[in-house]
Amino acid sequence: MTMHKKTLPLYSLAGLIALGGPAAFAADQEVSAPEVVSAIEGVFGVNKGERRNHIKGVCALGEFVGTTEAAAYSRSELFSGKPIPVVARFSVTGGNPKVPDTAKNVRGMALQFQLRSGAAHQMAMLNTPMFGAATPQTFLDLMRALQPDPATGKPDPEKMKAFKASHPDNLAQSEYLAANNPPVSYANSAFWGIHTFKFVGKGDKTTLVRWRFVPQDGEKRLSDDELKTAGANFLEPALISRTQQGPVRWDMLVTIGQPGDPEDNPTLPWPAGRKEFKAGTLSLSAAMPQKGGACEAINYDPLVMTDGIAPTDDPVLKFRSPAYAVSFGKRLSGN
Repeated sequence: MTMHKKTLPLYSLAGLIALGGPAAFAADQEVSAPEVVSAIEGVFGVNKGERRNHIKGVCALGEFVGTTEAAAYSRSELFSGKPIPVVARFSVTGGNPKVPDTAKNVRGMALQFQLRSGAAHQMAMLNTPMFGAATPQTFLDLMRALQPDPATGKPDPEKMKAFKASHPDNLAQSEYLAANNPPVSYANSAFWGIHTFKFVGKGDKTTLVRWRFVPQDGEKRLSDDELKTAGANFLEPALISRTQQGPVRWDMLVTIGQPGDPEDNPTLPWPAGRKEFKAGTLSLSAAMPQKGGACEAINYDPLVMTDGIAPTDDPVLKFRSPAYAVSFGKRLSGN
């Protein structure tokens, strides 16, 4: 049976597929992908055949053109300078398909680049500069704390209090979400890659990088008054309407790391002042509902990479692939 639970406070429920299990916080227990997916189902219920997280979304189509400056650091086909078709998906975090677009939680942008070689390269980004967990365990513990009390249908405040007190790596993203209202449109939101990656160039020279996509339309958030009147489902029609007026574009900006910058902790932003350059431009010319859309069936695993870009040892980044696979398998089987 499909269940739709109440909209819950998300407390930095960001871009992993899900995490979860029993009610106790276990510090040294290895986290598995199945228990992660099970936990998010425990928080939001199961919508058969649908995503377990970031369930509410919209598709878009367009292209990406890389720059010669990026090609100096990475031999990836992304930076050939030729247009590369892109299937994009924008989403609101969580497993509730009726989550309102005014919720002060995370928004996502996922991209599948369809390369001339026939391979695909994928990215999954968030509209916060940092993630809400330094390890899969923190995310698992968050899901445990968010399990609704059968008597109230809401999380136990004492469990959430204990979680926040024992998991300082969740604090920065929580504070960012509390201090920043949601965007007026996906077209007016920046999106961060969150993790550190490696650009691999000629002679296998490796450069540590982070990236973000910045909207050419400018960043704009709902005012407090707009937050009260915007309605529950404005993001999808706003993006569709915007693309009907002409292509909506984001610049891909890449930051180069320096020795000592965090490589494996997505909760820690890099210091300001690092060298930054434009690596390309994403142009989306059409958007459509995800039901039956080009993005609906795609599993946007960010570890689907092609030569020239490689992952780091970030434990959260490495965990995303098996967690996404478990969720995707359930979708394909209709569960």
